Amino acid sequence: MSSEPEDPGPRPLVERVGLGAIALVMAGLFGTLSVAALASGEVFVGVMAGSGALMTLWAAASSLRRG
Repeated sequence: MSSEPEDPGPRPLVERVGLGAIALVMAGLFGTLSVAALASGEVFVGVMAGSGALMTLWAAASSLRRG
């Protein structure tokens, strides 16, 4: 017996697009929070939210590309 899990295979296109759309919405929320925080002088919160937006966009791109 092998203890390695079986590869489930590629995700369906509908699932990849749906996950990408959710990630885009979340990235938009992070970006809005970043702009609002930076405008009010909260530099740390603004930078952290901005990095969250970039990481979420990266996750969306990798979800679509993974196949």
